Amino acid sequence: MLRTAFIINPRSAKNSADHFLRQLKARIPDPLVHISQSVQSTHDFILENFDEADIFVAVGGDGTISSVASNLLNTSKLLAVIPAGSGNGFSREMKFSSSLDHLLGKIKAGNVEEIDTFTVNGRISVNVSGTGFDGEVIQTFEQTSRGFANYIRTSLAKYRSYRPIKVRFEEKYSDCNGEYLMINVANTRQFGNNAFIAPHASHSDGLLEIALVRKFPFIHAPVFAYRMFSKKLIPNQYIKYLSVPEIRFEVDSDVWHLDGEGVKIPSPVHIKIWPKSLKIVV
Repeated sequence: MLRTAFIINPRSAKNSADHFLRQLKARIPDPLVHISQSVQSTHDFILENFDEADIFVAVGGDGTISSVASNLLNTSKLLAVIPAGSGNGFSREMKFSSSLDHLLGKIKAGNVEEIDTFTVNGRISVNVSGTGFDGEVIQTFEQTSRGFANYIRTSLAKYRSYRPIKVRFEEKYSDCNGEYLMINVANTRQFGNNAFIAPHASHSDGLLEIALVRKFPFIHAPVFAYRMFSKKLIPNQYIKYLSVPEIRFEVDSDVWHLDGEGVKIPSPVHIKIWPKSLKIVV
């Protein structure tokens, strides 16, 4: 079997890092494991063991996956995942299971797929990133005990008073200038928890789906939610999609999330896809 290293984020691993370690040691003698305390410690571990491992397994949520993946781009190294986050959007889309035995079976089978990634002002994302309402929600959500129910409560509490962001696109897309509830950049179809913001997105077509969502009346929220969770979001007066390999714009907010992790990104914003830049176990 290919040489495998495991990187565990104990904060996002659903408080089960110890249990996972016991499972791992029962199946692999003397496994190569890192309990990550920061993005930098993940980077240092991968750098130190880059020649020793063929596969790096991220045990955590989408943010953990992104931090591991950023070190593997355009190399022969493979990414695999044990999902242990709040939404697990990337893991759901790539059909990774929380079962260690299932993952070890996939590694033994040796099947690999090359997928796209993208950058926002040079910062890597593998799943869905955005600014506006969902960026604000994520930053508040990170102060809670997490969990899907807390995410919904945080969203509802913020929605009524939230003021839309103002966006000005490069000339090519200037007809889209205006105010939006949020702008989402989708490499895959969903945020997580099967909430499909871009049901037609593909992780390997060399294009990003930019979802431009206008603020809708609160009474419309159940309809929007139903369509999002049933993969039925389509362009209408409240949502528009742009399929692009690259785009630039200015926005009057620096509050973003990258794969569900709250960050500050100042304008102007440059978003670019990197086709087939990451190899994953499938």
